[in-house]
Amino acid sequence: MSKARWQKAMNSILSIPVQTDVPMQKYTTYKIGGRADFIACPVNEEELSALLKLFSTDNIPWMVIGHGSNILVGDKGIRGVVIHMGENFSFCEWSKQSVKAGAGKMLPELALEAAERSLCGLEFAAGIPGSLGGAVRMNAGAYSKAVGEFVTKIEVMEYNGLSRILDAKEISFDYRNSSLFEIDAVVCNVYLTLNHGLREHSMDEIQRLLRLRTLNQPLEFPSCGSVFRNPANDHAGRLIELANIRGLQIGGAAVSKKHGNFIINLGGARAKDVKELIFAVKERVYDYSGIMLETEVRMVGEFA
Repeated sequence: MSKARWQKAMNSILSIPVQTDVPMQKYTTYKIGGRADFIACPVNEEELSALLKLFSTDNIPWMVIGHGSNILVGDKGIRGVVIHMGENFSFCEWSKQSVKAGAGKMLPELALEAAERSLCGLEFAAGIPGSLGGAVRMNAGAYSKAVGEFVTKIEVMEYNGLSRILDAKEISFDYRNSSLFEIDAVVCNVYLTLNHGLREHSMDEIQRLLRLRTLNQPLEFPSCGSVFRNPANDHAGRLIELANIRGLQIGGAAVSKKHGNFIINLGGARAKDVKELIFAVKERVYDYSGIMLETEVRMVGEFA
């Protein structure tokens, strides 16, 4: 099937026409990336299901993104279709201590809504600029807490377009990882159960953690957050600082002088710059410590 026929077939399904030849820098927190052939924004699960069935039948390449906060898109862009799980999947339905939230719900919004309801546990997430679907898949966390601790079940859409519910007992959550990467399904909705608390305490904790982030992280520059996973019993940022490579720069990308585990876009950085800098950091840290760092950021698309 030609791209013109792909577009026609998708537009027969979607309420919002697909976008074509879209710069991915608009859809990532890195503000980096070449053009995607198509971006599709389903407004509900019915449209998502129909899209997945189409892709399966006609062998159309595709991928899913949320807020784009943990990906580096190659300079040559993405061939095929990018499904954007955005504001149409950002709802919340609260019931006592529990909430059903869409995959597109931003973590800071979810944390604040929980605090307003005197529910505690998600304060750590108030400064994580990601959406819930991706956060659950990678078990995003900070300050010794992670999203997976609060999950009770997840509604997913299998690649054949059929819905399925996974109980928390069926999912294993590890450090910056989960078994959700092993199944062929898209996260649609997440159910979480939180703890009773005091609104004032939760709001104070959120403000405290946000101040810490402002002090310790280069929030003034585009980035993907932490680039590397922390090795066992250590911190990637500490190893990078001890290896004396803060400030190392390739093209428009640099290792932050403020926090070693951030590679920032100084302006006009290319994916090639960031990728080369990632490998340079890994090599330098290994030479210094004998530890090979593992990347947390996902590289997608085609690189120069």
